[in-house]
Amino acid sequence: MIEINLSSFPELVTDRLVLRQLRMEDAQEIYLLRSDESVNVLIDRVTATSIADAYSFINKIISAQNNNESIMWVIALKDDPKLIGTICYWNIVKEKDEAEVGYELLPPYHGKGIMQEALLKVIEYGFDILKLKRIVADPKEINLKSVKLLEKCGFVKVGITDYGYLIYELAR
Repeated sequence: MIEINLSSFPELVTDRLVLRQLRMEDAQEIYLLRSDESVNVLIDRVTATSIADAYSFINKIISAQNNNESIMWVIALKDDPKLIGTICYWNIVKEKDEAEVGYELLPPYHGKGIMQEALLKVIEYGFDILKLKRIVADPKEINLKSVKLLEKCGFVKVGITDYGYLIYELAR
């Protein structure tokens, strides 16, 4: 059974990116991300309408991490610590050594290979450090870029929900 202990947050580094802990100082970029309709339409969430929504979201994430229920990394470029996206493990099923991966990126950074670089690093962390046996992802059927990304990273489609979401998995 996987054990998550975030007493020391695991910062991850790739060639171009730093995946770091979410901070209150990220509120403006979280607001931009969570208020962007082109992003929200692909993940069915309520659109943020104020910076207070961003602070509330950050507090929710920090609380979940303090309870070892999920882990979210800020995606930032190595030469600029500003948040450009997020990637996380959530819906963790410890008894099955399984977690769901979720991710989002500000639109100006789409199509640059950034999310693939981040996702591969988070997959490595999931299998090597968390000892996950299975990572799942549930993109919307219309989210073709996400589907293509998952398939590039080795995920296999294993089903579809009644709500128009595909079920992808990557097994160890």
